Amino acid sequence: MNLGFWVADHTMGSTSNSYNEAVDRLNKLLSTQSPNLYSVAAKKIQEITDELQQQVAVEDVTQKLDEVVVDPVVQKLKNGFSHFKKEVYLKDTDLFSKLSKGQSPKFMVFACSDSRVCPSHVLKFNLGEAFVVRNIANMVAPYEKNEYPGTSAAVEYAVLHLKVEHIIVMGHSCCGGIKALMSMPDDGTTQTAFIENWMKIGKEARSKVNKLHGNLPFDQQCSACEKEAVNVSLTNLLTFPFVRDAVLKGTLALHGGYYNFVDGTFKIWSFTYSITEEELLE
Repeated sequence: MNLGFWVADHTMGSTSNSYNEAVDRLNKLLSTQSPNLYSVAAKKIQEITDELQQQVAVEDVTQKLDEVVVDPVVQKLKNGFSHFKKEVYLKDTDLFSKLSKGQSPKFMVFACSDSRVCPSHVLKFNLGEAFVVRNIANMVAPYEKNEYPGTSAAVEYAVLHLKVEHIIVMGHSCCGGIKALMSMPDDGTTQTAFIENWMKIGKEARSKVNKLHGNLPFDQQCSACEKEAVNVSLTNLLTFPFVRDAVLKGTLALHGGYYNFVDGTFKIWSFTYSITEEELLE
């Protein structure tokens, strides 16, 4: 039995380069011993061999894992959520407990999908404060029943179910969607599968800008259209019967906004059946 302990002590922790050598030594030693002792020791050798092979396999897998390059995109998402959980979620568990029971935002916001104009950052909305719809050029199509009423469904849910008190359509500077609208050929031909058809929602804004500001440089025409397209979307909101009724009852207010990230300004105006003067927020 002392032989078994010698084998365990001698080979424990060995690597794939040494366990064969240990087994060979044992076999040579056992060749001079009795058959019964050889049988017992052979079983012990097999146990040790299996253990060593498992250790080698673990070391090999560990080495391969160390060599794996972490996807930087996935790592960014992990880091982002880790920061959110530590700095936001865990610091305001009461808020998230409340939100788990439902939402009751006071604002609905239509904003552009542009990565530079997140309304929650620009207007500092906290979680649960704003029901947000983002699309190309912050457009609201007029009321009509069609096969894919995504924007209309959002308006219906916000006004009739969430009972929002304010709807804000927020335009912004350097809008690629508005540039596409102002660049569309007059003959109606299209170069994209979806973008130009979507931007036709703002064709009245384009016509007005061409009429009033057609002598301006193209970039200035686009700036004018970015604001005018907001008014078109506000007008389209009033084509929804339930929006119109809520505005007339005074339970819902419509607002236009324009965020200029070039000079860091934000302008806001109200809209009922007429447009108020815009106010510059400092």
